[in-house]
Amino acid sequence: MYAIFETGGKQYKVSEGDVITVEKLGLEAGTNHVFENVLALNSGNEIKVGAPLIAGAKIEASVVEEGKHKKVIVFKYKPKKGYRRKKGHRQPFTKLKIDKIVQ
Repeated sequence: MYAIFETGGKQYKVSEGDVITVEKLGLEAGTNHVFENVLALNSGNEIKVGAPLIAGAKIEASVVEEGKHKKVIVFKYKPKKGYRRKKGHRQPFTKLKIDKIVQ
């Protein structure tokens, strides 16, 4: 059984017990969160597709941790002009463990 849901402008395919990384939700570790934007459900032999969402379906997840990804370096330069700029960026994330998929 798997489900496809949407959060943070992205879509994720999950099963029960999966650990996924999504955009930062601003929740503390150990808390629970319910996603109700379920787009599709597959229960083995039957596939339900929402238009655009499936009514009554939800995904229950617990927050494992919040953190930041590895640093990405952004380096700009123009040859022969002495123009150089170095910037770094660390994207925040929330790591979730999928506890239950409710139809």
